[in-house]
Amino acid sequence: MKEASIDMMYDQELEEVKQTLKNGGTILFPTDTTWSLGCDATNAKAVAKLLELKEYPTDLSFILLVDSTDTIKKYVKHLHPKIETLLVYHQRPLTVVYDRAKNLPAEVVASDGSVAIRIPQDDYCIYLLRAFGKPIVTTTANESTNPLPDCFAEISEDIKKKADFISTRRRKETALNDPSVIVRLSPRTELVFLRE
Repeated sequence: MKEASIDMMYDQELEEVKQTLKNGGTILFPTDTTWSLGCDATNAKAVAKLLELKEYPTDLSFILLVDSTDTIKKYVKHLHPKIETLLVYHQRPLTVVYDRAKNLPAEVVASDGSVAIRIPQDDYCIYLLRAFGKPIVTTTANESTNPLPDCFAEISEDIKKKADFISTRRRKETALNDPSVIVRLSPRTELVFLRE
């Protein structure tokens, strides 16, 4: 789908999403892998609200969505050329765990200082990220005690009520996409696939 057509179809929705995120709210939206809950990754209060909504412990690890490698460089201390090449050529959604996060609140950084980041393979998500101008924290659209929903219809009404904004996009789809591949660079600069 071309960016111009997304602009025409979703311009009003994207403006609402942007304002919700700027105001510290939570959004329920489809990504390139599944329906997710999200908020401004740079807003510690918004992240705390997301944790409360999910009914998760405070040590939950998140995935951040960003629009480009340039944005990744703002939030990690080093983007290794091997990872940068992988990001260009990998065909499936790819989440990379980076060892040293920067410019992010402690709430979105793992206890070892790492952060998981993905550039989504979805035009709507990319357009949203560019419009918002910051990374979005994401987590699956279910409470910690409930199974992962396969589609929008399976998301609990409680989650839907608690989200500050719900996207109108892809609500009729009936199945999840494959989860992202997860990779990390070892201390010896070897690619370690944590999930393939």
